[in-house]
Amino acid sequence: MPQLSRLGDVAYRVRRWWVDVVVGRWRASLQLRVVVTTILLGLVVVTVVGSILLSQISDGLVESRRKGAENESAVVFSDANQFIASYQAANDPGQLASDLVNRLAGPAADPLRIVVLLPASTGESVIPVSGRSSTGLSNAEIDSVIPVALRSQVNALPGRQPSTSVALPVPGSGDAQRTVPAVAVGTLVDLGQSAGGTYELYLIYRMDREVQVLQLVQRIFLLGGVFLVLLVGAVAFVVTRQVVAPVRQAASTAEELASGRLDRRMRVRGDDDLARLGRAFNEMAASLERQIHRLEELSRAQRQFVSDVSHELRTPLTTIRMAGEVMYEAREDFDPAVARSAELLQTQLDRFETLLTDLLEISRFDAGAARLDAEPFDVRELVHRVVDGLGPLAERHGSRIVVHDAEDTCFAECDPRRVERIVRNLVANAIEHGEGGDVTISLAADEDAAAGSVRDHG
Repeated sequence: MPQLSRLGDVAYRVRRWWVDVVVGRWRASLQLRVVVTTILLGLVVVTVVGSILLSQISDGLVESRRKGAENESAVVFSDANQFIASYQAANDPGQLASDLVNRLAGPAADPLRIVVLLPASTGESVIPVSGRSSTGLSNAEIDSVIPVALRSQVNALPGRQPSTSVALPVPGSGDAQRTVPAVAVGTLVDLGQSAGGTYELYLIYRMDREVQVLQLVQRIFLLGGVFLVLLVGAVAFVVTRQVVAPVRQAASTAEELASGRLDRRMRVRGDDDLARLGRAFNEMAASLERQIHRLEELSRAQRQFVSDVSHELRTPLTTIRMAGEVMYEAREDFDPAVARSAELLQTQLDRFETLLTDLLEISRFDAGAARLDAEPFDVRELVHRVVDGLGPLAERHGSRIVVHDAEDTCFAECDPRRVERIVRNLVANAIEHGEGGDVTISLAADEDAAAGSVRDHG
């Protein structure tokens, strides 16, 4: 189990490294994606083109060697016929076959050319001479080298010299054997009546030189392909760097502009497309800076206007409130309609004063001068005060306010005045849009926070 746990931990770390480093780098770098994609596509193209060229070169080498073998074999077969015609001891078939094979093989026994003499497949019962080869190939090896199709063509086309590609077994390292490609060219020769008549004569030409040339070409293609792919990757890196660098600079400048540094600009060089993009970006940034400064001036003027108006309204509001309070206190001596007007005036004055207070607080928020007066306060008391104040409104709309208090104390560090305003707005909206349904207020608290919710059924 500990080993399984360690293996799981290693697998997790490898996966996290792959996701964080490799995948993260791949997603974050456009330059990396372009370079890697270019290298992969270049590798595919080099592989396909190299395979096609190698196949054509291989076919060309085989075809060239086959034609050379056919031309050389024509001369050798002509020499073989002359040798047979002038042989002095034609009544000794075995000696004739051996001398013919040795002569055609040459005094130096060319290792690249093997001579094979086989009895023709003519159906004759008496074959005084068995198969011979210049390199001592056994009958089984000869049968494996000379294909049946070639022997059939040789016997079916007297006087012709058909050829084909074969695999020639040669000694390998140790006791193992390997095969090398070769070209076999065959024809029929007549050794005379004493030797049994017609025999099959084959010349096998090894293609060691062609194999070496093809291996050299393969190595050149491999090294050249790797170098070409790396060169293409380097070119892609340089090209994408020229494009990505201005884009990265634009992104960095945009982030600085977003953070409030409106004086930041891109460095522009040259007159190309990227330079025009940089100049357009700088012009856009300058225009934004001017617009933002203009909006700041307008906002400052608006804040000043709101502050001035709020303060100016305080004086007439105080006078009107004093007059309204006098009328409100004496409403019992007025006619019912006038008394009702005094009550409405007092209500609207309270509302107007609340609106003016909100307007002053908004102006302080805009000016950045608002201050939070936080203190420990029981939210339940605040909610019940709001409910008591909005009771008449709920009665007019036919709604009932239901409060679900917290089971324990519901203290919170807050500004009671602002929180009460928020709760009042929520409950008032719920009453007005509740379509006469119940408005439910739920409170809850724990050691870290207090929460409340207002729900209507409109």
